[in-house]
Amino acid sequence: MHLAHPDFAPALVLPEPAQLSLAEFVDDFGASLLDAVRRQNPPVYDGAADPRRDVLMDRLARKPFPAQRNAVQAVTRLLLDAGAPAAILNAEMGTGKTMMAIAASVVMHEAGLRRTLVLSPPHLVYKWRREIQLTVPDARVWILNGPDTLQKLLTLRAMRTAPVVPEFFVLGRVRMRMGFHWRPAFNIRRTVYRDELGARHVAAYAICPDCGQWLTDKANDAELPMSAARAKVVLDENRTACPHCSGRLWTLTRKGKPQRSHRELVVDALQQLPTIGTKTAENLVQQFGEELLGAMLADNVHEFINLMDEEGELVFSDRQAARMERAMAALEIGFGQGDYQATEFIKRYLPQGYFGLLVVDEGHEYKNAGSAQGQAMGVLTAKCSKTLLLTGTLMGGYAEDLFYLLWRLHPRAMIDDGYRPNVRRSLGPAAMAFMRDHGVVKDIYREVESRSHRTAKGKTISHRTAKAPGFGPKGIMRYVLPCTVFLKLKDIGGDVLPPYREVFEAVVMTETQREGYAKLAAVLTAELRQALRCGDATLLGVVLQVLLAWPDCCFRDELVRHPRTGAQLAYQRAIFGDEDVSPKEAALIELCRQEKGRGRKVLAYSIYTGTRDTTSRLRVQLERAGFKVAVLRASVEAARREDWVADQVERGIDVLLTNPELVKTGLDLLDFPTIAYMQSGYNCYTLQQASRRSWRIGQRNDVAVHFFGYADSAQMDCLALMAQKIAVAQSTSGDMPETGLDVLNQSGDSIEVALAKRLAA
Repeated sequence: MHLAHPDFAPALVLPEPAQLSLAEFVDDFGASLLDAVRRQNPPVYDGAADPRRDVLMDRLARKPFPAQRNAVQAVTRLLLDAGAPAAILNAEMGTGKTMMAIAASVVMHEAGLRRTLVLSPPHLVYKWRREIQLTVPDARVWILNGPDTLQKLLTLRAMRTAPVVPEFFVLGRVRMRMGFHWRPAFNIRRTVYRDELGARHVAAYAICPDCGQWLTDKANDAELPMSAARAKVVLDENRTACPHCSGRLWTLTRKGKPQRSHRELVVDALQQLPTIGTKTAENLVQQFGEELLGAMLADNVHEFINLMDEEGELVFSDRQAARMERAMAALEIGFGQGDYQATEFIKRYLPQGYFGLLVVDEGHEYKNAGSAQGQAMGVLTAKCSKTLLLTGTLMGGYAEDLFYLLWRLHPRAMIDDGYRPNVRRSLGPAAMAFMRDHGVVKDIYREVESRSHRTAKGKTISHRTAKAPGFGPKGIMRYVLPCTVFLKLKDIGGDVLPPYREVFEAVVMTETQREGYAKLAAVLTAELRQALRCGDATLLGVVLQVLLAWPDCCFRDELVRHPRTGAQLAYQRAIFGDEDVSPKEAALIELCRQEKGRGRKVLAYSIYTGTRDTTSRLRVQLERAGFKVAVLRASVEAARREDWVADQVERGIDVLLTNPELVKTGLDLLDFPTIAYMQSGYNCYTLQQASRRSWRIGQRNDVAVHFFGYADSAQMDCLALMAQKIAVAQSTSGDMPETGLDVLNQSGDSIEVALAKRLAA
């Protein structure tokens, strides 16, 4: 038996403490934590539904799913019972936000809020009308998006009787903020005088068109009559009124549109319809007259479609009638109506609370500080009794995204917390204070040693601040949870939605392609490092764009110039010719071949549709491989994109190519269960929205989203960073991050800056 010497006794080894992710911690202790939260912050809606509101939803032509019904109950409980001025429905893309908002509007109608104003993206205006009519058959729907918007608003001003059935007014986001054109309006009075030599002269002076008084102008401290020529300049600067009678010295005008006859307007309107060209339009006007046709187009399109000639025969065939009826579902025709900013009219001429509920679709689009549409949305929020904001991506990563939304939805709560305009009526300092309290702000100090002193050394310290992505738990508890209803697609349950998966595929470049990329990257990153050392960040965007785009666009020569000096930085010849197929193009073709064999259509996204147009090349490559392809471009009007896609599906296309920005909101692309990203970009909103275009209620096939990126390139770094930022943004959508610090985004950089750091490292 051997005894160990005391000096050499083995050390006591303690087990390392177990490390739990935040998600695991919540799984283990979630029940007790939830009980504590409920005691400290009792929920407004605890799952006990109001039976009267359930009865109202049961009367709808389309019944909400149980999860949708609960969301409507929660929203109406907050707005009606709790008296909150606004609520946010943060529902994942495809959960049926439109359906839930319509159901909530019906409940609000029965509670006394008779009229609902819907603020919609321009391409979804007519979809809203269709959804409302399918869900509430007896509802009245007004479209405030066409050239007759001013005329309809004037009609609304005269309608003061509370409607018996639910009334919906769908206002397009662009029309909402669209201002009007005006020009000076005054009469001219001419006077005749003779000069010292007896020559006769005629002078033209401006007078008020209402009272006839002279308009005067100050000259050498004296009031002198204003000449007509000067009046055109002075009165054109601002809309002014007569100092004598307060009459307007301006009038509405159609800028760039010369006055045309009613006949010409009717002929142009007819040519907007399918199957009607210039000759047919002229013949119709000649046969039926412009007054009759104009009245039909403006008020009764069905009567126009069923137009009969003198012998009682239908003018249009069944095929023509079907196409025109489909087109008129998303088209309004008006004659002689001028523009006027709709929000300005509602603010000035409609009484407070005329619209009971304001529904703001795609609410995250109104988050910017100084945007005209954001300010117009704030005006409508103040004029309506209650507001319901719909979004699938409440936050893009920055606390500032929420500040201006919250200010427009809950200004009183923000003022009570100390976030208010300064003496110059600016919200900038309040936004920065909000960022410091609940977001992430980086204070960057730069210390430079100065040798300009002869007897001592000095140091110059510069300081600047920069915002970073992230939103703290305190802000979520204070501003998001009390007014937000969350809904995920998985919450709907049952067999409502098929499986969904995302696939990241790294594509290997060819040897020539890899060498060209390495050469280009070496030159540009060296230039970028040199510029950053000198404090010059102008190359940042150029280098990022070139290195992200070149592997996909190496079918063209790449000449990179300095954006400020114009000096050549790098040049790389094209790698692939018109007949060559790049590795990523081959991967897309193979994916399309597999999906076509399964009877599935593919929706392919490419962010390069401008100077570096890849969609035209992709179309050629796919058609050469035997696929039927369509390309959706920005030239297709937003309001007609849904019908345009439906036409292409009827043609039997296999692949649809487009930029994700064109279809990211509202469109149901159920015919394309397979989605392929040729490039991702670095906009979290667009990526999250566009990825769910086909995984929506009504989809019967499993949905797969493929992300292609070239291996060992900036594209893979960009995809990785996008995944990180989306994880941070989802912390305000009810998703649980892996760690508490994930909410605050430990890297703290935007995707562009983070990617630049990786490139310049």
